[in-house]
Amino acid sequence: MKQGITIYIHELIKRKDLMKYLVVSALKAQHKNSFLGFFWWLLDPLLQIFIYFFVVVIIFQRAKGPEYGIYLAIGLIVWRWLSSSITTAVRSISSQSSIITQVYLPKATFPICTVMSQMVNFGFGMVVIALCLIFFHVKPGMENLWLPFIIGVQFLFMLAISLAVAFASIFIRDIEMIMGHVLRLWFYGTPVIWYADMIPERAKWILSINPMACFLSGYRDVVIHNSPPDYVYLAGVACMSGIVIFLLLNIYHRYEHKIIRAL
Repeated sequence: MKQGITIYIHELIKRKDLMKYLVVSALKAQHKNSFLGFFWWLLDPLLQIFIYFFVVVIIFQRAKGPEYGIYLAIGLIVWRWLSSSITTAVRSISSQSSIITQVYLPKATFPICTVMSQMVNFGFGMVVIALCLIFFHVKPGMENLWLPFIIGVQFLFMLAISLAVAFASIFIRDIEMIMGHVLRLWFYGTPVIWYADMIPERAKWILSINPMACFLSGYRDVVIHNSPPDYVYLAGVACMSGIVIFLLLNIYHRYEHKIIRAL
């Protein structure tokens, strides 16, 4: 098994140029027919932040102060990276069936490229967060040096999920519809637009088993409060994600022929 998975990973690395092409193609296709084009990478998250800020602060008056604006921006943009990666990863293999059935490619290439392309979008989201910091006169501190670590762990976490849903959706096409409801439930069960201390004490365990809650807390601790994240928890998530990714790549390697037949 070890030799087989090593060969499979080597095949993935050999196709790094193809991965770059797929990532760039996905980014170009995202807004190719829109009037504003790539400007939507900045405008879209800004509009989403404004809508939630208007509803929560102006209409319902459930929060106030500049801190909530940054709190909301971090929550929505970090969540956007997760949801967009998973929703596009679900169809990342089945949508390329015409190519896959004619040319041999490691099938894991497609969900990997999906997460990478959405990571570029997340980079533009970080620009939006920076603009919010400037607007609300918040100065970044040295703790921002933790950001690459948090981003890297979240990348591994989402890659593990994307590989899993992409593989499952080949054989169970209903996964695409199911994931929409799962993500919606996950969104409202995660402190994206609400404060973590709003949840009753007896339900705090929900946050402790939710890696996204830890990611959001880490980003907010670093950016808003200038304090280090829970790096022990994040390191645990990174290790678990790495193990899951390795196991999933082995599954992809073993069932390559069944994937082609299922398509």
